[in-house]
Amino acid sequence: MRNRAVYTLVAGMLLLAGCGKSNNNSMQSATPQPAPAATPSNQTATPQQSVEQTPAAPAQGQAPVQAPTQEQAQAANPANAQTQAPEPPPEPPAPLVVPAGTTLPVLLATSISSYKNKAGEEFEGNLAAPIVVNGEVAVPKGAKVRGTIVDAKKQGKFKGEALLTIRLTSVDVSGKEYLVSTHTWSDTEKGKGKRTAVVTGGGAGAGALIGGLAGGGKGAGIGAAIGAVGGLAASGGTGGQNVNLPAETKINFKLAKSLTIER
Repeated sequence: MRNRAVYTLVAGMLLLAGCGKSNNNSMQSATPQPAPAATPSNQTATPQQSVEQTPAAPAQGQAPVQAPTQEQAQAANPANAQTQAPEPPPEPPAPLVVPAGTTLPVLLATSISSYKNKAGEEFEGNLAAPIVVNGEVAVPKGAKVRGTIVDAKKQGKFKGEALLTIRLTSVDVSGKEYLVSTHTWSDTEKGKGKRTAVVTGGGAGAGALIGGLAGGGKGAGIGAAIGAVGGLAASGGTGGQNVNLPAETKINFKLAKSLTIER
């Protein structure tokens, strides 16, 4: 009986001990554990970065600070201004080149004559039609031109021929004068030739007729000589034919060298 009582007591103590341990474990499981601290990621700004990136608010009553302009920044940093120099202006368009051999039609502004004009004298005119290069007008219609008389010879009284030779020396385009080199233009008038002989023969015949009527055969010979001299004098007095170019005469000159016109 005594042994049974001892066993019963021991079993009860063990039972109580097991219940207490079970209660302690239950309490520990129910107690909330503190959450681990979150590790800051690389994208989270540090306090120092936040301070640097956040602009300071202006104090009360003060105007907000404005960012410097580009000109102020360049003035404060000369080296930066050199690197940001303005771009150079675009290149001007290429000039127009009128090739050699191009015809320049010109209307004379004044008359020219081999009888009254001399070599070295100048004349003026205007372009009768525009000069076009690659679809663009290089020299407009009406452009003022200048020229010179290279040679001028009036026709002799009894023989020889009249001669007039001219060429262009410059052309004005938009107020700028360009020197030009052209081939010479010439014209001639033949001498009297047969006309002089006809007039002289007619004069001699008339003189012979008058002499014959006045005094017979001897008078006819004298009259023929006098008539011949008179006929020559009349022929020489006409001065012959000369090269005459009135104003508004159109003459085509050809360029001997190319002409460069700026745009």
